[in-house]
Amino acid sequence: MSFKFDGSVCSDLHVIKDFVEDVLEKLNRIIDDESTMFEVKLILNELVANGAIHGNAYDREKSVNLCIEVIEDSIRIEVTDEGEGFEYDLRNYDPLDLKCSGRGLVIVDGLSDELYVRENKIVSVKYI
Repeated sequence: MSFKFDGSVCSDLHVIKDFVEDVLEKLNRIIDDESTMFEVKLILNELVANGAIHGNAYDREKSVNLCIEVIEDSIRIEVTDEGEGFEYDLRNYDPLDLKCSGRGLVIVDGLSDELYVRENKIVSVKYI
């Protein structure tokens, strides 16, 4: 099983919704497992929306880039925005703080088998 998608979308959440749905439709043709598809949908929604909201500050002139590769037994999702980047350390997240930000990456981290954050690029790897 092999699949590759490269694309970008402006930082508008309404446009992003359709963009992600289109990508999921393509992925659904090669991934039969509903549970895996549900988790990939959550990962994609969180990462692309975070790129638009936090990275690009909703600036429609800035894009969120998405690259997905399905190779044999893994899905690699790479999302890059045009923001300055940030440092991510799961150990610094306290669920009792009830903050409005940070939960999305905690969810992605929990659904991913590997997660890499470097400046304005996030890579999630999920084994299938």
